[in-house]
Amino acid sequence: MNRPQYILLPVSPIFIAISLIAAFLLNLMPWGQFIAAPDFVALVLVFWGVHQPRRVGIGTAFCLGLLMDVHDATLLGENALAYTLLSYCAIMMHRRVLWFRISTQAMHVLPLLLLAQAVQLLVRFIVSGKFPGWFYFVESFVSALLWPLITVLLLAPQRRAVDKDHTRPI
Repeated sequence: MNRPQYILLPVSPIFIAISLIAAFLLNLMPWGQFIAAPDFVALVLVFWGVHQPRRVGIGTAFCLGLLMDVHDATLLGENALAYTLLSYCAIMMHRRVLWFRISTQAMHVLPLLLLAQAVQLLVRFIVSGKFPGWFYFVESFVSALLWPLITVLLLAPQRRAVDKDHTRPI
């Protein structure tokens, strides 16, 4: 417990909206065909579900899931179901996860991301009968590796001091 404890400022709802829009726009990029690109919307939904469960909830996850369904041209509700379950699980464990270090938090987030991908895979398998292979789950591992970076980026605006005073210790 020697690591510094920060007193965070309240998060701005505008910043939450901007981060969700940015994640959605990153998911719209065509790089998912070439590399195992992470699902940025799922990652940001988990982050806000863990850090701000009262502001970003299941309704937001459902709406973003429907938007991703339209973009991906998948069965309507596939991503919405996965994101809703993902958001619900993140909200359910948000108090427990925040006690751990960022690297341990990533290990707690990995099963959530795998669950969301498993739900998507199950729906696709029921509809088409095709299994894409185990490489399909690499996306969750890449997303879990990005958890520390996402945490640092999205908590940065909350760590700034309200009034800068170089003589106070906090």
